[in-house]
Amino acid sequence: MRHFGQIAPDVRKRLFHQEPCTFTADSPARLLSAALGATLYSPATRPRLADDILKQSASGVVSMVLCLEDSIDDADVPVGEENLVRQLTDLEKRSDADIPLLFVRVRTPEQIRDLVRRLGSAVRLLSGFVLPKFTEERGMPFLEALSVAEAASGRRLFAMPVLESPDLLYRESRVQTLEGIFRAVDKYRDRVLALRLGVTDFCSSYGLRRGPDMTAYDVQIVASVIADVVNMLARADGTGFTVTGPVWEYFHVQERMFKPQLRQSPFLEVQAVELRQKLIEHAMDGLLREISLDRANGLLGKTCIHPSHVLPVHALSVVSHEEFSDAQDILRPERGGGGVLRSAYTNKMNEVKPHRAWAERTLLRAEVFGVANEDIGFVELLAAGLSD
Repeated sequence: MRHFGQIAPDVRKRLFHQEPCTFTADSPARLLSAALGATLYSPATRPRLADDILKQSASGVVSMVLCLEDSIDDADVPVGEENLVRQLTDLEKRSDADIPLLFVRVRTPEQIRDLVRRLGSAVRLLSGFVLPKFTEERGMPFLEALSVAEAASGRRLFAMPVLESPDLLYRESRVQTLEGIFRAVDKYRDRVLALRLGVTDFCSSYGLRRGPDMTAYDVQIVASVIADVVNMLARADGTGFTVTGPVWEYFHVQERMFKPQLRQSPFLEVQAVELRQKLIEHAMDGLLREISLDRANGLLGKTCIHPSHVLPVHALSVVSHEEFSDAQDILRPERGGGGVLRSAYTNKMNEVKPHRAWAERTLLRAEVFGVANEDIGFVELLAAGLSD
């Protein structure tokens, strides 16, 4: 699989200075954690789940979560498990199918072992499990169950813990909770692919819900949690983990209170005014702003609940030619001693030692999402994906 693989090769050549790499479910964890992109959630109860997975894969989705937790009613869990096993067993028989990275969001540790047993050979389609409401005390049994299931199946299985417990929100327990989470995920570091933020649960603890004109960073209690999670769990010193961005809940807006946040000029330059209007009508301007703020705050990838959110996440994950140029200059072998240099675009200072971690992260993102050509921006990437 590869990002933007749904776009015709000649179009990709026009868009990209360096095209996104290809990868598989067996690629190194460091590459997969960066490549997750827009992780699309789907209830495990969907009657045509196997067909849905193939449809989304063909449209550019590279990671999906099949949910047995909050997206379905408590009473539907047995039906959801049965449907999940049946659908993945059917999907396994389609040997030529392109399948994205698949994860199952479970409710209990016992479900992990049980589902792996019931799936039999179809477990090879799974990349891992999403672990809800993760804390040290609650999360360790999940990680232990994952380790047992992995040994039993002979299949590498990753964990993606969801950070959504109220203990993370409350000031008096936040640091202690984060320290415990770090101990748990550090013990199973080789199997923790990414940490996911459950912002909807954060908001529910205070009876809050952000509107389509607001990002998660406009809700101060949520922004403070994100900052502390990044501070303690996403450091660039080798101890950190990939942390993904929060879910965007909206996909159509009837009425707006505030002025749209999407600048007109990038769309006017490429004669894409209609695309801008479409994005605004479907609340995508708020999403685009939040994606940009995710990256500025150290998050990579995003939880998505609607297919229309996938392309914006991927388009804004592509490395610009300017970023790529700066990162390459900073990491040149002859720069090992440090120093300061003017960027090739002559518009900024690149300080080699302080910017090294940023440059390394940028080149990893460039590998999986590609590097745009010098005259290509996110508008062209969006337009190409929508027209495909």
